Amino acid sequence: MGNNATNKHSNLISTLRWCLVITISCLPVFGFAQRLLLDRIIVVVDQDVVLQSELDARLQDIRANAAANNRPLPEQDELQSEVLDALILENLQMQFAERVSIRFDDDTINRVLLNMAENSNMSFDEYVTTLEEAGVYLMTREQVRKQLTIQELQRGMVNSRLAITEQEIDNFLSSEMGREVMAAEFVINHMLVQTSDSDSAENREAKLRYAADLAARIQEGEFFGEVFAEAQRARLFSVNSTQFDWRRADQLPNIFSEIVEDMEIADVEGPIEAGNGYHLIQLAQKRGGTDQVVKQTNLRHIMLMPNEIRDDDQSLTEIQEIREQIIAGEEFTTLARQNSDDSNTVVGGGDLDWVNQGGLPPLMEEVVDGLEINDLSEPFRTEAGWHIVEVLGRRETDLSQEYSRSQAENTLRDRKFDLELQNWLIEIREEAFVELVD
Repeated sequence: MGNNATNKHSNLISTLRWCLVITISCLPVFGFAQRLLLDRIIVVVDQDVVLQSELDARLQDIRANAAANNRPLPEQDELQSEVLDALILENLQMQFAERVSIRFDDDTINRVLLNMAENSNMSFDEYVTTLEEAGVYLMTREQVRKQLTIQELQRGMVNSRLAITEQEIDNFLSSEMGREVMAAEFVINHMLVQTSDSDSAENREAKLRYAADLAARIQEGEFFGEVFAEAQRARLFSVNSTQFDWRRADQLPNIFSEIVEDMEIADVEGPIEAGNGYHLIQLAQKRGGTDQVVKQTNLRHIMLMPNEIRDDDQSLTEIQEIREQIIAGEEFTTLARQNSDDSNTVVGGGDLDWVNQGGLPPLMEEVVDGLEINDLSEPFRTEAGWHIVEVLGRRETDLSQEYSRSQAENTLRDRKFDLELQNWLIEIREEAFVELVD
């Protein structure tokens, strides 16, 4: 590093060191001024520093957690070195985040604290009060802010360095691991009306009818759990259940594995006869898999945003007038180009193209779902402004291949992320100016 850079960091050390020392006048009996050390710099990291108080606080937390969990710790020197390295890397990443303007506002921090409160079975106010009484409320807020900032920085920096090739995706999808990862997983509601070898033919027939009646009740809309609970209370026949949470089809009993793949959410199958009785199953949840047929809507819209010239009421009046012009026969696309405030669609005459179900803001989705093809909506308000929407068509599209490749790419990216993160952290550490201060 050149002399200018060295001098610059030397000046920084000197300036910050004196900022952490205060001179106070002592009583006349001493006859001199005494300097009181409040804190001290232990490392200069590029344009920032690590303080002794930061190291002490982190060590204290680690020791307290280790003691609470009866976990051994390295020797003092080794532990201190590891913690100091971690603080240096955190400091570097926070400087990076500042340069690229990654920031989280107080509302975001409050939402995270609310989740932490709920996990502790507390209200937000109770949780904040508990932290304040422990003297760690402000520190907790800053820790949350730092964690969010570093996570967002790492996500952006590392993902920009990762490249997944089409060949890698092809290889993954054709591999055994790929097939396992991409396989759908199911949650199955299950009950069994038990039979035994000693049952008479009449008794087995009665149990079959009973299982069929239970299935019919669920198919007609009764909740599976309530029907099962009532059957257990009635004790007409022995009825029990097995929990099947998030399993692939090949992890389910053979009598269910082929059936479940063709079921839709809430479908009921049974009675299914087996050696131990008559089974009923209902598909409760499903995730993953490669079959992705999605509903799509072709639509276009015009949006007016209130501004300094046109307030909310005036915006509503104007979009009502535009709607009347469209109904009277004027061209939608022309009016959209002339009036819409949506910069993403104004050039295309308000065209949103084909949108997947669930791909619109909730309020707009609700309005669109209530329209028939060629219907023009009444004006409606979202956070963005006032809208009118016209539905041009609806279809179902098989996106299975696109979905499979996208999921495969995400899986490969996740597998590479940690290694690439470590490579990036090593690079920024090696490129940084880091100086230990005696």
